[in-house]
Amino acid sequence: MGTFTAARLAPFLALAAVAVALVLGPAVTGAAAAAVTGTTTAAGTTGEVRTDVVPTEIVRTGTTPTDVVVVDRAGVLDLATLLPAVRGIEFYQPTKVAVYTYNGTASDNLNEEVLRYARAEHPDWISPDGQKWADGLFIFALDPVGRHVGTYMGEDRKVSPGARTDIQDASKDLLRDAQWTDGTIAGIRRGAELINQPWYRSAAFLVTAWIGVGLAAAGAAAWLLVRWRTRVGCRRETAKGDAAYARVSLDLPVTELNAGTIPASSRYGGTVLEKHRSFLSRYDAATALSNRVHALTRRQQGKRSALALARQFADAAAELDALDDVISDANALLNRSPLWPTAWDRQLAPFRQDLAGIEDLLRKSHSAGESATAAALRSFRDRSQGDMEGWTADLADGALGPEDALDRLRDARTELTGLLNRHAETVIEGFARTEREARLMRREMEQARSGTGGRKRPGYEPSILGTVYPSAYFFSVPAFSSGFTTGVTSLNSARGGTTGYGVGGGSFSGSGSSSGF
Repeated sequence: MGTFTAARLAPFLALAAVAVALVLGPAVTGAAAAAVTGTTTAAGTTGEVRTDVVPTEIVRTGTTPTDVVVVDRAGVLDLATLLPAVRGIEFYQPTKVAVYTYNGTASDNLNEEVLRYARAEHPDWISPDGQKWADGLFIFALDPVGRHVGTYMGEDRKVSPGARTDIQDASKDLLRDAQWTDGTIAGIRRGAELINQPWYRSAAFLVTAWIGVGLAAAGAAAWLLVRWRTRVGCRRETAKGDAAYARVSLDLPVTELNAGTIPASSRYGGTVLEKHRSFLSRYDAATALSNRVHALTRRQQGKRSALALARQFADAAAELDALDDVISDANALLNRSPLWPTAWDRQLAPFRQDLAGIEDLLRKSHSAGESATAAALRSFRDRSQGDMEGWTADLADGALGPEDALDRLRDARTELTGLLNRHAETVIEGFARTEREARLMRREMEQARSGTGGRKRPGYEPSILGTVYPSAYFFSVPAFSSGFTTGVTSLNSARGGTTGYGVGGGSFSGSGSSSGF
């Protein structure tokens, strides 16, 4: 049997490229080359911008929008970027594009809001019988505060529920990052790719037509891609492990000297010494892992077992690298050597990071930034910044001993943990709609705090407190932020999409839906 190489894939990949070209179609070929004329008017305080565009030439089989209406009640869109981009998007059939934004809440039904607005301000968006969206219409709707995105079409432009989800999903990564204009453009562009898509460009046709070649080429390409990515990951993890292992090896004699002068009677020094007692055995284990990783051949590096081994080596070396820093800092601080100010700064660093991240956390959507628990966090932050300066000054003049300074830092971080726990409940009560959703968010927050969520890699805080106390003892602001973001995303995903138009919709049954992001 011959070796399976990329060269043997060339004929299959060429056929796959043809299939991809058929799928993409004119909607994503870039801005249309057709010459257009148009007028733009601003409707005062309504926030509406209208562009009447009349194509004078059709490029390939696509056509740019016949009309673009933007109603930005939320005030989040950059019209100078949005309008030219939307005008240049090619649809398969002449299509009117409407963009509607408003600031709602997480519990709002965006479908109902869009229909309410259309009935009141844009009856031309609705069919003559009042039961559907107007023919030739595509509406993209956004609620940046309630975190909803919706898509609505006339009966001659409607797509399947799965395609509607696809259009909305195309915008969500950008919307989650508050890139409202780019997210809107991405959603409209994806809509242009799917609305009235010719049968010969549909995924179903191509899967049927290329079932043999397509699957073989895709499978082989995917296999090669996975092997390549695994090999790259293995080398990256090995490089990380090598760097940490080299630092540990270089500092090994100094680490042993530092450990020998840490006062065993100290309640902090004693615990650090307990960690040091296993330092050499763990160093030997890391050495063995290093030897195994570096013995891997290029072919073996493409296996998942090799990547797992490289990650194990990187994690073991990182833990040792953090521990030898802690041993050095414990010796300098507890014995008040000339290097104690640097060691003390490193003990304060995680707390400083927490305090610096509080405001960014409270500015996030759904973070209850104006609540009483948020005010308590801000007050704590302002007070703690002054406290740290006082502890450092007292350490310098001998009014405060090293162990007492560590006690005060521990107490402050413990107080912050309590404040974050209380604010977590405020956030959960404000965002979760049911007790089941509340439990889901609490679980995500707890996993973020303990570092057990998903595929999270172990972390090692290079501080004396981080070594003396368990990893979940303190609740950090970065962990809170991670758990909060994951919880909101999980809930939005679990809630799924909304297809109805609420009580106010009556018998209206136009094609459309909305979902959270």
